[in-house]
Amino acid sequence: MSFTRRAFHRLLLAATAGTSLSLPLAPSALAETKQPVAGGTLKLLYRVDPGNALFAINTSSGTGQAIGPKVVEGLLTFDFDLKPQPLLATAWSVSEDNLRYTFKLRPGVKWHDGADFTSQDVAFSIFRLKEAHPRGRITYQNVVAVETPDPLTAIIVLSKPAPFLLAAQSSSESPIVPKHIFEKLAPGDGQTLKTAIGTGPFKLAEWVPGSHLIFERNPAYWDKGKPYLDRIVLRIVTDPAARAVALETGEADIGDNPVPLADLERLKQSKNLVVDTTTYAYAGPQQQLFFNYDTEILRNREVRLAIAKAINLQEIVNVALFGYGQVSPSPVSTALPNWYDASVTAHPFDPKAAEAILDKAGFPRKADGKRFQLRLTYNSYLVPGFADVIRSQLEKIGIGIEIRKYDLPTFLKTVYTDRAFDLVVESLSNTFDPTLGIQRAYWSKNFKIGLPFSNAAHYDNPQADALLEAAAIESDTRKRWELWSRFQHLIHDDVASVDLVAAGSQIVANKRVRNFVTGAQGLNWSFADIWLEPGV
Repeated sequence: MSFTRRAFHRLLLAATAGTSLSLPLAPSALAETKQPVAGGTLKLLYRVDPGNALFAINTSSGTGQAIGPKVVEGLLTFDFDLKPQPLLATAWSVSEDNLRYTFKLRPGVKWHDGADFTSQDVAFSIFRLKEAHPRGRITYQNVVAVETPDPLTAIIVLSKPAPFLLAAQSSSESPIVPKHIFEKLAPGDGQTLKTAIGTGPFKLAEWVPGSHLIFERNPAYWDKGKPYLDRIVLRIVTDPAARAVALETGEADIGDNPVPLADLERLKQSKNLVVDTTTYAYAGPQQQLFFNYDTEILRNREVRLAIAKAINLQEIVNVALFGYGQVSPSPVSTALPNWYDASVTAHPFDPKAAEAILDKAGFPRKADGKRFQLRLTYNSYLVPGFADVIRSQLEKIGIGIEIRKYDLPTFLKTVYTDRAFDLVVESLSNTFDPTLGIQRAYWSKNFKIGLPFSNAAHYDNPQADALLEAAAIESDTRKRWELWSRFQHLIHDDVASVDLVAAGSQIVANKRVRNFVTGAQGLNWSFADIWLEPGV
């Protein structure tokens, strides 16, 4: 299937024409009261070019988490309370010693190319995640085998417990990919139109980098009658103002964090749109300022402490996020209340003290008023306001800041391969468990050139490693909390990073889009249950 640019725009217009709108249930409602209607094209906005990172088999990029689940699936899905539900696995059990996880697989499932889905695909995917995924290297670090006694049984065997393993089996975190396709690819290879094959409700039919992706309904999907949509047209629109216009005019139906935060209050008043500001449980949002420890000046704790004292976290919330977020001063996000230690508080905002610290450390202001110069970059998923506010605050204490802005592929290469930065504002989600979301950023063994969303700082602290490794295998919840508490205090006292805020999440959708969230993953799910209110 192929579209010219003119035909592509005709498709969008046709999908918009003749439709009108009705108010759906609130996004927090757990069930629809109306009967779903089949058919239609969903016009999905996306804010960055995904490059070739469509599946989260070798990346924790937001693109893989958001786009991949439409095509590939995990063993489980999760309701709003993070309780596991069947997906590719229909049943599961855990041995008394927590070292064997047995999954009974769904029969009759086919890959998009017609091959059978079997336990061999599960075994291959688990080891590919262990090798190539930034969090998977931690999730599956203690996996010693995946037994496949028959085509519909997979048994993950561990050398030590992994208390988070079940919760990691979502489509966005641990996708199961076809062995017969991916065994021919290197672990770091991205996807192409030819290799983007899954078991999911949609097939990738067209992919024009920088422009759009088109997903067609999978008529052989194992969940009969689904998906309800005929097609998803994902438009890549990098200009946030243009995304807002597209939603307001009906050229787009839905987007995740799609518009300038300054526009949200206006969009809330639209009779055609719904704005959902729920932060869904699978995300554990957290934004951090990481130091490059290969930059000599930043190995000095006093310099890092001065930087921390010069940053006003509440100003970041107020200015960069327009109030849509909260101060989150620990490596464990305040969005994870079961693990966040509230006794860890931000280094007091005190620019005068910061200047005194730098003077004493041997970095006085020079004739031009600058002490030294640093390169600051930021994850392209984040609003530029993060970098703008931090630059303003640090320049007030005499640190010159050069902001370097990149698209996502260039950002990943600059930070994780070339390491050509001094400070980076990252958005490394804590996810649903601190071991999976946090360990990757501070564990010395997770420093690997070219591995996205890993230990970009090149932080190496044996005490931190010991706490992380102990927490990763501790099955007693109270003891595990104590380990995470000690880790939070260690990172804070060492000023290993400056933990900033937990940014809120926003979904903006046309009111004709029904059932757009069905569980803890927000929009990072398959869309098999989305349907469009017709002809109202």
